[in-house]
Amino acid sequence: MKISSIHVVLGLTNSVDLEIEQMNVKITFLHEDLDKEIYIEQLEVFIAKGKEGYVCKLKKSLYGLKQAQRQWYKKFDFVMEEHGY
Repeated sequence: MKISSIHVVLGLTNSVDLEIEQMNVKITFLHEDLDKEIYIEQLEVFIAKGKEGYVCKLKKSLYGLKQAQRQWYKKFDFVMEEHGY
């Protein structure tokens, strides 16, 4: 039987009588750098007169963007490795 990492953590936590906490960070994906140029259409409320055909270049990841989860994971992995994990 193969034991997953989560099973090991849960077992260790139980054996030394620790508590497990869970959290959700709602803005996690909004701060990650992008490794490709991505453009989006302007929102109607922000279109300036005479610039109707313009697009916006994203500087950071945007929630709901296909690349958002991958960019977050790459940053998380980098930070964890940097700290010896």
